[in-house]
Amino acid sequence: MSALTPLLLRGLTGPARRLLVPRAQVHSKPPREQLGSMDVTIALTACFVSFLLPAGWVLSHLDSYKKRE
Repeated sequence: MSALTPLLLRGLTGPARRLLVPRAQVHSKPPREQLGSMDVTIALTACFVSFLLPAGWVLSHLDSYKKRE
């Protein structure tokens, strides 16, 4: 690594350091409506189907993916 590398990197990241990003002001309030058990069930089912089902498919067919054809 050259002795100039830190200087070059500082020159590249310098403009990014000067940018001031305004912070979001988030205020929380109690929900207008309480979630029902059906809403929670639908949300958990959707999460299960979208994340865990494809991973389970890949893991259950791992032997067929390892075979060379």
